Amino acid sequence: MVSQNDHVIYQRYFKQYNANTLFSDQSLTKSICSLLIGIAINKGYLTSVDEKLVDIFPELKNDTDKRKQSITIRQVMNQASGLYHEDLKSMLGIYNFLKLPDPSGYVLKAPLVTEPGKEWHYNNAASHLLSAIITKVTHMDTKTFATKYLFTPLNITKIEWARMQDGYYDGSGLKSISLQSADLLKIGSLLLHGGVYDHIQIVPKKWVKLIFNPDVFYNADWGFKNSTYALCYYHTTYKGTQITYGMGWGGQFMIIIPSLNAVIVANENIADANAVKQSIAFTTRIFPAIFHELDKSEKP
Repeated sequence: MVSQNDHVIYQRYFKQYNANTLFSDQSLTKSICSLLIGIAINKGYLTSVDEKLVDIFPELKNDTDKRKQSITIRQVMNQASGLYHEDLKSMLGIYNFLKLPDPSGYVLKAPLVTEPGKEWHYNNAASHLLSAIITKVTHMDTKTFATKYLFTPLNITKIEWARMQDGYYDGSGLKSISLQSADLLKIGSLLLHGGVYDHIQIVPKKWVKLIFNPDVFYNADWGFKNSTYALCYYHTTYKGTQITYGMGWGGQFMIIIPSLNAVIVANENIADANAVKQSIAFTTRIFPAIFHELDKSEKP
């Protein structure tokens, strides 16, 4: 799906999929949790993105590694917390993490992998803590909080969201939130318009500005070439144009291009044996073609 100047200009589904299909958005779950963190800060449930995990998980005070007491929400969202991460080199590492009876507790108790804030390492395990944080500070489960403050104002009604073994809704994307493509496009459009939808400020403008212009960021290992990562979003410059995007495994994309007033959404089948190739094909072949048409339409 592609929208420009608030109009859907292209929409196409393939094979058995259609506009009613709920797609597993994979790590776009993190990008949605990022918006929920911003809303929670605005409503006073959190002090700031630099609030320390120890203030939310007091058990960290008793950990023998006192470095854990310095870890912030921002570092978790930046994939730079230093906390335990699952083995991404094989699917077995992910399966083993998903089998844990208390995945959030395990992440907090496990030895640090690196010094907090020093190194970027993609970390689904620690990202799940975002859901635990939202639940703990708001006293609402993550899906309830999201429905009340994000989905209902956007008129998003069809949602599937799996829980992890610890009872928290997945914050990582390993079990994933599932949405219709048109609803994912709404979220991208919400960001494009500074957090406003239908004249209502849903996500704080200050938070959206920080997402687009993070003051702390890290070089990312994948996605579009020369991407950086911060607050669960990627950034890159494509042919001189700034783009901000969320990305999920297997070809899930939500791309915002402010200068072209455009949003692009793609969902692909994660069960397909070609899932990784799908993602590469999108970044190297499909997106360039779409960008060319969008860029051409904006020029006199």
